[in-house]
Amino acid sequence: MISLSQVFSPDGLLAAKVERYRLRQPQLEMAEAVAEAIKSRKTLVAEAGTGTGKTLAYLVPAILSGRRVIVSTGTRNLQDQLFHKDVPLLRQVLGVPFSAALLKGRSNYLCPYRLYNLSVFRHDDLRSQVGAIEAIKRWGATTRRGDIAEMESVAESSVIWPWVTSTADNCLGQECPQLSDCFLLKARKAAQEAEILVINHHLLWADWAIRSDGFGELLPEADVVIIDEAHQFAETASQFLGLILSSRQLTELCHDALAEQLKDACGDRELGQAIDRVELAVSELRLSMGVEPMKAAWTEFSANAEAMQRLEELQTRLSELSALLRAAAICGKGLESCWKRCDDILALLAEFQIENKGGSVRWFETFRRGFVFNRTPLDTVEEFAKFQRSSKASWIFTSATLSVSGRFEHFTQTLGLFDAEARSWDSPFSYPEQCIFYLPLELPEPSAPDHADAVINAAVPVLQASGGRTFFLFTSHAAMQNAAARLKELVEYPLFVQGTQPKARLLESFRQAGNGILLGTSSFWEGVDVRGPALSCVIIDKLPFAAPGDPVLNAKLDALKQKGLSPFGAHQLPAAVIALRQGVGRLIRSSDDRGVFMLCDPRVISKSYGKVFLNSLPPMRRTRSLPLVRRFFAAEETLEGKA
Repeated sequence: MISLSQVFSPDGLLAAKVERYRLRQPQLEMAEAVAEAIKSRKTLVAEAGTGTGKTLAYLVPAILSGRRVIVSTGTRNLQDQLFHKDVPLLRQVLGVPFSAALLKGRSNYLCPYRLYNLSVFRHDDLRSQVGAIEAIKRWGATTRRGDIAEMESVAESSVIWPWVTSTADNCLGQECPQLSDCFLLKARKAAQEAEILVINHHLLWADWAIRSDGFGELLPEADVVIIDEAHQFAETASQFLGLILSSRQLTELCHDALAEQLKDACGDRELGQAIDRVELAVSELRLSMGVEPMKAAWTEFSANAEAMQRLEELQTRLSELSALLRAAAICGKGLESCWKRCDDILALLAEFQIENKGGSVRWFETFRRGFVFNRTPLDTVEEFAKFQRSSKASWIFTSATLSVSGRFEHFTQTLGLFDAEARSWDSPFSYPEQCIFYLPLELPEPSAPDHADAVINAAVPVLQASGGRTFFLFTSHAAMQNAAARLKELVEYPLFVQGTQPKARLLESFRQAGNGILLGTSSFWEGVDVRGPALSCVIIDKLPFAAPGDPVLNAKLDALKQKGLSPFGAHQLPAAVIALRQGVGRLIRSSDDRGVFMLCDPRVISKSYGKVFLNSLPPMRRTRSLPLVRRFFAAEETLEGKA
């Protein structure tokens, strides 16, 4: 039996295979804690600072345990890194035979049946996608896994993918005529047989929430469940334990029904007209909710008389369509599936019109061309308790940011982990030497009308001192767009603004530029890794408290008040601390990185709660001196010159 010390020691198995490997005591200690939790079937909450090497710290003992392990990540990027990089490395290092599989959600796999249908029925919206469709058909004929991430020539954000991938709604399951070619089925079969299975939080919760999709269960067969990027886990749960109905589901039903009718040459003109009437009703419902995108509680929707009328009309049109689809269902499994989907949507619409059930909140969101109705649970503790009991597994939760001022209550109480062991290991990086924390003088409070302009004025000299090479992170899209417009006039460095390119391409362009300024909102605060001198400064415009107008947040805060708790202390403050820690974590990604973290929010020292933020951040040198920041970057240039 291989011991952990044999793997992690300075002359051990990792050192023999990994160039520049060195022992990190926190990594070994975390690996020992994970091994003990697996052995004793306990729950471990493990916070490991950036650079600890937490991935290997949990993978090594998991593999050596010989048990069946599910590793769930917060992002597909980490999922791919684990499966394509870390797992093959450990297969080579440990010399222990084990099977591994990568499993993603449905939308990540090509559906041969829907690709065939697209060849039969071309929708007007896709006339500009002929090249992409042909490329996908060529790839589909040769791919072994059907993972759309393989298709570099067609962006993952392309409008074509929903047409050639499946959803739980439109999948025909065991009755699909092309079941033997189903990439999703093959991936799930491999997952059932694997000893190490790499998935993501969305799939884990979706699998728990919907067990009757014909592909069996994953979790009850696992001995160990490892949740990486665990700070995202509870939020993901609320998405999958509630109800969601979108305009996209409605329009996809219409498109699929029309495609099936044309393919099977079944149904009369009346069916096509009914489909058209539903599509028109969806468009009119969206228009009744106003032109500007919004996110609001259901009470605002129900107070809109026109919207309520349009919703009733949609239900009427769907009922008419359901009756016609029921009659046409004898023509084929595709039309039968559309009939069942139509009835499911009618049931969902009826559910949304029931008053709020205890422990959930109804809300809606509109976009430029669509909308989403939601019923979201406010508390996931009870549901996760069922989840955990059903698995009878050891659970390991890990992330770089799980604690607030060294305490784990915010995280553990969100999931009801009252008996879990919680441990923390500091980053091995030397933050006092590698970076400084700069809080500019005389900045106004974020509520002041001139705060946005003051942020830009304070940031420009820092951007010039750093020579670009900066992540400029914002708490709102409006603030980001305002900054992008102003910086075009004030700096000569290339700007990379979120939304102008796909995220991966934007990051790669930023890395290659070497002197760029990347402007981003929440999606760039975490899960983004830029090592080396291309990123030497992180600027954050304000403390990341959640927007007060969010209907789910407001309902959660009201629920906390009813329990006699402080909404600010119990939720808003700790959530903002975790978010800030994630943003700061973008700066130092290796022992060679150096940089400046700049925060443009004076509340961190003017408010009593500011100490909670300061006590939760890495031990950086703090300054309010711009000349010191300039000297720091000047010294960095000197070091690079000597190198």
